[in-house]
Amino acid sequence: MGKFKDIVASETPTLVDFHATWCGPCKTMHPVLDNLKKDMGEKIRILKIDVDKNPTIADIYKIRGVPTFMLFKKGEVLWRESGAFPLQTLKSKITNVL
Repeated sequence: MGKFKDIVASETPTLVDFHATWCGPCKTMHPVLDNLKKDMGEKIRILKIDVDKNPTIADIYKIRGVPTFMLFKKGEVLWRESGAFPLQTLKSKITNVL
């Protein structure tokens, strides 16, 4: 948990992808997140958290469905939403709050 807190407390916005290996929509988001990273580069960090391997973090943030995305900056939650999104939709949701 300490390392997670350190990462999301950084100045660089961090998009956390709470996912599960058995989740179909989560799998469809992998290439979208790869493309988002290519598009946004150093402006954003993407952190993938498997809810089955990290139940404590998932519980702390009350993750009830996957995929759930949370955008952090300096430890603050700027945005949170569940579901799968096309690249442009996800990118605009993120840039709207940055």
